[in-house]
Amino acid sequence: MAATTPAPTRAAAAAALTLSSSPKLSHVSTVPSRRLRTATTRRWRTPRCRGKPAVEGVVDDGEDAYRESEDERKEEEAAVSGRGELGWLRLDGVGMDILSIAAPAVLALAADPIAALVDTAFVGHLGSNELAAVGVSISVFNLVSKLFNVPLLNVTTSFVAEQQAVDDDYSGTGENEFRRSSDKLAGQRKFLPAVTTSLALAAGVGLMETAALVFGSGTLMDIIGVPMDSPVRIPAEQFLTFRAYGAPPIVVALAAQGAFRGLMDTKTPLYAVGVGSLVNAILDAIFVFPLGLGVRGAALATVTSEYMIACILLWKLNGKVVIFSGNINGAGVFRYLKSGGLLIGRTIAVLLTMTLSTSLVAREGPIPTAGHQLCLQVWLTISLLNDALALAGQALLATEYTKKNYKQVRTVLYRVLQIGGVTGMALAVILFFGFGSFSSLLTDDQAVLDIAKSGVWFVAISQPINAVAFVVDGLYYGVSDFAYAAYSMFFAGAVSSAFLLVAAPEFGLGGVWAGLVLFMSLRAVAGLWRLGSKGGPWNLILSETELRDN
Repeated sequence: MAATTPAPTRAAAAAALTLSSSPKLSHVSTVPSRRLRTATTRRWRTPRCRGKPAVEGVVDDGEDAYRESEDERKEEEAAVSGRGELGWLRLDGVGMDILSIAAPAVLALAADPIAALVDTAFVGHLGSNELAAVGVSISVFNLVSKLFNVPLLNVTTSFVAEQQAVDDDYSGTGENEFRRSSDKLAGQRKFLPAVTTSLALAAGVGLMETAALVFGSGTLMDIIGVPMDSPVRIPAEQFLTFRAYGAPPIVVALAAQGAFRGLMDTKTPLYAVGVGSLVNAILDAIFVFPLGLGVRGAALATVTSEYMIACILLWKLNGKVVIFSGNINGAGVFRYLKSGGLLIGRTIAVLLTMTLSTSLVAREGPIPTAGHQLCLQVWLTISLLNDALALAGQALLATEYTKKNYKQVRTVLYRVLQIGGVTGMALAVILFFGFGSFSSLLTDDQAVLDIAKSGVWFVAISQPINAVAFVVDGLYYGVSDFAYAAYSMFFAGAVSSAFLLVAAPEFGLGGVWAGLVLFMSLRAVAGLWRLGSKGGPWNLILSETELRDN
């Protein structure tokens, strides 16, 4: 006869081993998968006597655990196919975890694009030359700054989440729920080597970026294709030179945001970004028109807000973890450099493709360039909603993958793809009908508005594609699949750049927009193919053996 346990004890054990379908529960188990396999393995039992009366309150643990395991497997299969209780549009515990991380992250992620939109709105009323100059300068600034910033941000998020998961396992905490609320970290400052390493690298990178932008602004303008006699050249160099002094706080702030994301705290960055964005808008209103500084005033307002954001983030982060320490692990630095190197190559592919598109548009003249700038800024800003979902998926995947909790990894994977798809389609509808009204807020130049409104199809149709592409990026980073993330981007960038060089001279802005849609489509296809082929770390996560064992 199998061992027996009281019913309440069995129920508690089952709750610790299963993903609850109750809407009252918003957390999921993070018990390592080895425990799940031990507890849910089917045991051979001697047959029971059919005529023996049932004893109240006595159950068979082996039969009950196996039944629960089968129910979990069926629920997971339903989630994959989009049916059943874990199907589409149902916000179960994992869905709520994703949204609770993604919702504050949307505005925190939008710091730089929102600042660019505010600058665009003020500068757009100075004239089409000034608006085109800001658009070109922002593209050049992104070419230099984001070359290192984006890799550092994503690597920091994954590494901090991994170290946090290991620390939780070591200290015996965090086994029953995702640790993401700031109050659970209150009163204790942890030493996570990834935080110290990322901040040290960020300080050095920021200073190098400032030097490159200040002393190389003219050369960078030549590279992007803005001639010396262009009316855009002088205001573009002015904006870029002043903007360069904001590179150090941007890099440091991004490293700090990566640390907060790894700790699954996206509310603190939201607070810092909110304060900084408000300061930026106020200073724009003072510097651009009343003081007559023009594009230089817009740049100074943005730089001031960036220093404020960095100071707030460092102050808050210092209350959670040790941010300054001479104990920097050499192996940790090497891992940063190796993973960061792959993502730097990936970022180069992205930036070269985007910069090529801007360069091809700049040759069309100031008005087409200004209209393209409006479309591109709206496109990038709205896409951050999907990037926030990718962030949530990355943090949750890194935590569960480190704990070898593959069932939860798959659940997060399915749910973040579902939410991303729905978000992308909703954004497409909203932008298709509302883009014209929104663009009129950014400029009153009718010629520029006509160009911008002609790009509504590009902005709207690409949103579902962007959703898949951005979400898949987060999945790569969550399981440290950095190599494939880099190589697939090389391919997508090379094919799209070749298309742009052929289509842009023939079809103008339409060719450029088609090339950018192709670029995002290739990224999405490459990501889905990686999951479908179960390559790299996905072989272990999505293998049939793991599906049966879990």
